[in-house]
Amino acid sequence: MYAMKYMNKQQCIERDEVRNVFRELEILQEIEHVFLVNLWYSFQDEEDMFMVVDLLLGGDLRYHLQQNVQFTEEMVRLYICEMALALDYLRSQHIIHRDVKPDNILLDEQGHAHLTDFNIATIIRDGERATALAGTKPYMAPEIFHSFLSGGTGYSFEVDWWSLGIMAYELLRGWRPYDIHSNNPVESLVQLFSTVSVQYSSAWSKEMVALLRKVISVSPGHRFSCLADVQASAYLSGVVWSDVCEKRVEPGFVPNKGRLHCDPTFELEEMILESRPLHKKKKRLAKSKSRDNSKDSSQSENDYLQECLEAIQQDFVIFNREKLKKSQEPTSESVSLPETTDEAETEAESETSNLNMCSSVCSSGSS
Repeated sequence: MYAMKYMNKQQCIERDEVRNVFRELEILQEIEHVFLVNLWYSFQDEEDMFMVVDLLLGGDLRYHLQQNVQFTEEMVRLYICEMALALDYLRSQHIIHRDVKPDNILLDEQGHAHLTDFNIATIIRDGERATALAGTKPYMAPEIFHSFLSGGTGYSFEVDWWSLGIMAYELLRGWRPYDIHSNNPVESLVQLFSTVSVQYSSAWSKEMVALLRKVISVSPGHRFSCLADVQASAYLSGVVWSDVCEKRVEPGFVPNKGRLHCDPTFELEEMILESRPLHKKKKRLAKSKSRDNSKDSSQSENDYLQECLEAIQQDFVIFNREKLKKSQEPTSESVSLPETTDEAETEAESETSNLNMCSSVCSSGSS
């Protein structure tokens, strides 16, 4: 079972999102980790681009916060460990995620955390620094705003660890340490970080507070920003990291298997309920093309759109992780895989109807 995310090509062009989609695909095709939502297949048709990813049925942490789940230190400690391993892996691949937040942490059925949504992630190599104002403001590190205002030295992997600290604080307390909203001007946020000090609950253990202080440090130079840093903290000194990697540490919070962990009024908006949706889609596209040809519309607009659609069609990279894994397995004799036939495509369409049933409910973020 997988989740399928699909993105309409024309809408991506109109919203200037094609570059982000291609960047996300480029990144996801190169990475795989136990605490990420991994890409398995990518393909396209005339109308949409598709991404087939790990199916996570436990909902995201934002949903559980909104359901007033009381996250304990023990629960949050495991999330910190699992996300620290994910961020350490991303750093080894030269990737800054830039959008670590409760909305982008999905739980599996056992309650383990998985990072998703690489839509604004970036790759930096050989001492490069990122400079773009990217992220979700309440979780963005101070140096991102400084860099945007002053055009300074930019920022690096430390920003993801700041976001992790903000998220951990929010899970424990129910609100974030800084009162920041999406409409706050950048100038006011720079001022905020220099004048407001974070208040920690007296109910929390001293070791947890000490760790959070080091992760939510306004100065990136003093911030814990790698796996070795957090492993050396007193709060995580008893953690058996090999057990965490193997998911042998039992989460303190396990999502209820009998419930749908999303808001149906929002998540099911785009749900496809028809059987064999891709088969019916071919007929719809044929009718749409016939209708478009009969309309009097701006030729230049149509030409530009068609050029963009053709560019997407040409540049889109089809990906099959399962096939890739098989090709990398040692074998005594070569095995040739048959080309896709019409019969196989029809069979795939039938199978894909099951994927579509949960495309919006359980996908790796918003499409």
